[in-house]
Amino acid sequence: MTKALLYGLATALPLVIGAAIGLRWRIPRPALAALMAFGAGTMIAAASAELFEPAFHAVAAWHAGLALLAGAGTYVVADHLIDKKLGTAAVGWGLMLGTLLDGIPENTALGVSISEAGGVVLLVAIAVGNTPEAIGSAAKMREASGGSWQRVMTLWAATAVILVIVTVAANGAGDSIGPGHIATVQAFAGGATIAVLADTLMPEAYKDGGWWVGLATALGFFVAFVLGG
Repeated sequence: MTKALLYGLATALPLVIGAAIGLRWRIPRPALAALMAFGAGTMIAAASAELFEPAFHAVAAWHAGLALLAGAGTYVVADHLIDKKLGTAAVGWGLMLGTLLDGIPENTALGVSISEAGGVVLLVAIAVGNTPEAIGSAAKMREASGGSWQRVMTLWAATAVILVIVTVAANGAGDSIGPGHIATVQAFAGGATIAVLADTLMPEAYKDGGWWVGLATALGFFVAFVLGG
């Protein structure tokens, strides 16, 4: 239980730290774009190698594919509703939504795999990707609304607490969660992650940074891949 708590904190604290950075300092747009693109690269590596690939090998292809599409569809629909309600202010909220939608199943998978070698790999991938995602989201939330620092930080702190609780709970229930259910959760998280990348994170990074952000994305992918190797 203690190990699960530490793992959960290791994925959640980067969210709080990243949000504080994004709110406290006005990061130049090219630098923010680079951070977001780097985070996108790490998320690509995590979605493919640590989430969907294990699920694909654990269950039938159609099962993994449906869970993947369910994760992507859930994010796309929710993000569309946020976009209709908030307009230009939606980017930061969309990134926070993505953090929850891919973070909950990711941390569930992390909780049940803590005793395995892959648990460390997934931990690093989540932690590395969470920081720039939180920085970008908090900065966008501040720019869009001039929002309350306290309100935004409270939301990110609540998100972090949820992810810690999910990790500990999944670890405690690990023996009762079958491989098929774990694979479904992993594939769902992979789909939500892909949707976050395609709908929000990468377009926003390109808009703020321009043509060169592809290099930062590739660097993020390489770092996560090396850590996973």
